Order: sequence, then C-alpha cells, then structure tokens
Amino acid sequence: MTSIALLGAGGKMGHRLARNLRNTCFDVRHVEVSDAGRARLRDDFGIECVPAEAALAGADVAILAVPDTAIGKVAQSVLHLLKPGMIVIILDAAAPFAGHLPDRPDLTYFVTHPCHPPIFNDETSMDAKLDRFGGIAAKQHIVCALMQGPEAHYALGEEISRTIWAPVMRSHRVTVEQMALLEPGLSETVVASLLDVMREAMDEVVSRGVPAEAARDFLLGHMNILGAVIFKEQPGVFSDACNKAIQFGKPMLMRDDWKKVFEPDEIAASIRRIT
Repeated sequence: MTSIALLGAGGKMGHRLARNLRNTCFDVRHVEVSDAGRARLRDDFGIECVPAEAALAGADVAILAVPDTAIGKVAQSVLHLLKPGMIVIILDAAAPFAGHLPDRPDLTYFVTHPCHPPIFNDETSMDAKLDRFGGIAAKQHIVCALMQGPEAHYALGEEISRTIWAPVMRSHRVTVEQMALLEPGLSETVVASLLDVMREAMDEVVSRGVPAEAARDFLLGHMNILGAVIFKEQPGVFSDACNKAIQFGKPMLMRDDWKKVFEPDEIAASIRRIT
C-alpha cells in the first residue's frame, strides 16, 4: 500500500484532499500545525493528525497542501525527513517554477492542478451543478507535470492526482513551464482580469440607469451563448453587428502588445509577485 504524508491537511486545500483520500487504497498520514485545522479534521472526518516526523517516516509520497508563499519554507523544514526516491507532490506550478523547491536530485517532484469544472458540462444533479470549484461532485479535468524524477513515477503521481481532484475526466500531461502559462498566465492574468472588466462594465451600465437584475441577466445569458459559439461548443456565427462591435471594441479595450503577458520574463515576474 502506498503511504502518503499530507502536509497542511487541515487547511483550505488540505481539507479538500483529506476528504477525497478517505476510503482509498492509500495509507494517509495527516500533518497540520494549527489547532483549528486539527480540530476541523477531527470533527469533520474523525481524523487524528500526527507529527511530521511520524508521517514522513517510511512514506512513499509527500503532498505539500500549503500556500504558494509557504512551500519553500515547509519543504526546507522537512527536507531531512524526505527519503531518497520519495515523490513530492505540489499543487500549483508557481513555487516550482520560481525555484523554491530544495535542490534534491534524489527526490521526484510532481506538480498537479485542477482545471475546475467546465462552464459547458453535462451535470444533472444539483450537488454537481453547485460544485463550481470541483473535487466534490462535479467532474473536472486536471493537468500534471513530472518536474524531475524517473518516468515510472508519473503513473503513481497521476493516480494520486485523479484521487485528490476526483471526479476527474481528462488528465493532461504538461511541463511545469506550460502549467505556468496556464496559471497565472491564461487563467488569472488574462481570464480573471477580463472577467473583472466584465463585472465593471455591468456595474457601469447599472450606474447609467439599467436595472441591476436586468444587467446581470443580460450579461450572463450573453456570456453563455457567445462563449458557446467562440469555443465551438455549438455551431453558429455572430451577426454582422456583433462582428463590427468586436472589431471596434477590442482596440478600445486591449493593448496591441497584450500577448506579451505570456513571455517568459512576464510569467516569471507574475510568479515572483505571487510567491
């Protein structure tokens, strides 16, 4: 049986993982430094935490379920407890990309992250429809990267990833550099920023007299059909009027050089700000 030490088990992300790792084929040892986190695990799942030394003794895998800003510090603090050949799983590409992991060629570093449940889906249960983060009832895709270590370790890393992010549909293998392009590059710098602009635009038309509920309904409905056409979820074309609005609107909203946010230096700078 594969043994897993889950560090940060009582935190926001660790709690999600602890729930999904219950009743699996893995032997999970839970580590949590905060009293509140330990109490949460005990109350919600009947889980008792153990010291890091006990959790990592003989463990095959360590999962660092801690914030990006703490990964380097936590990894260094337990470095002497990580046996050669151990798989260390990190849940985001930021810290690995920034070089915050210890220089230990004898360890395997495996990075995984959820795509989150897609907007266009086939969910029918209310639990799944309301699970917008994923990992509870809604199906989602994931990305995985073997940063360093033997190729044979990829299969186990992916199996654990499918378990902690379950239920999972597609699992995409990427590099850490590609994962950094996806986040923060694509998902946060671009998508989150543009969504924030959309919210500002909605508030603006409300300030100009449109009823707030009407503005929200109009925006979200149009996001659905426009997104379905743009991302080829259904066949269709925009009207001539819509195409003219796009042709005029993009230069008003977007700098000509906006794609430089994906340049390596820009991605690195963004990750430095995060970590």
